[in-house]
Amino acid sequence: MSEFSFPEQTGFYKGKVRDVYTIADHYLVMVASDRISAFDVILPRPIPFKGQVLNQIAAYMLEATKEICPNWLLSVPAPNVAIGKKCDPFKIEMVVRGNLTGHAWRTYASGKRELCGVPLPEGLKENDLFPEPIITPSTKAAEGHDEDISAAEIVKQGLATKEEWEKLCDYTLQLFKKGKEIAAKRDLILVDTKYEFGKLDGDIVLMDEIHTPDSSRYFYADGFEERQKKGERQKQLSKEFVREWLIENNFMGKEGQTVPEMSDEWVNTISQRYIELYEKVIGEKFIPEKLTKEETLNKIKTALSSLS
Repeated sequence: MSEFSFPEQTGFYKGKVRDVYTIADHYLVMVASDRISAFDVILPRPIPFKGQVLNQIAAYMLEATKEICPNWLLSVPAPNVAIGKKCDPFKIEMVVRGNLTGHAWRTYASGKRELCGVPLPEGLKENDLFPEPIITPSTKAAEGHDEDISAAEIVKQGLATKEEWEKLCDYTLQLFKKGKEIAAKRDLILVDTKYEFGKLDGDIVLMDEIHTPDSSRYFYADGFEERQKKGERQKQLSKEFVREWLIENNFMGKEGQTVPEMSDEWVNTISQRYIELYEKVIGEKFIPEKLTKEETLNKIKTALSSLS
């Protein structure tokens, strides 16, 4: 079920978090909802202002990295709306990790010393820095869980040519380096993130959101080393705290498991964490904006008319 209908609309896709409208097969209108997902499941309650936070952080980061890699974004006509060029997507997510955290740590703790074909050094503790950032790609599943995949398998399956893969890796590492530099200025560590790319007129183009709390994990830099030495948990700004809450309540998206109830207090806590990350990363006060459906529609239509 779509919220809007546009002139020359040629497609609609409802994702876990975003509603995506295709216009004249050339443009995408991406509406960031307040839905929140974890373990590939949409949780039952929306998070106030989450869509605006994600959209505005992504726009800020795409602008800050456009010299490194061309991207899809053309305009941001409303707080939670982005309009950009339609690309032919690579069916892989470029996951890049600077620290042994999350899925990488769970893999490591199980005794494995390889992830997506990438060897992992011995003797690391949870959240330790890797000697160099590593790329651990996953397949982009239309439904269900994304799957880890190696570089060799990506080329073998034709998900990217060898040359395309090398370019994707180059862009990924440069973008991650820039993201870490931006984070460091705000006393944060960009721990890991993912990028999605597509092709447009033969060129590789950065798509979707980047460096947001849905696609990235941030640690506070202040006290990081001391917490590591003491074996304490790192203070972080990301969606991982939602995943941890779900795990504590016996939910990991597996068959037969039930999503735990989300109280008003918990929903508000999640919203405030998203706003905190916006203010920390962007360095500006978050200004909540709530437009009516009609106001949003009119702003989108005006922006689209300027493209034709």
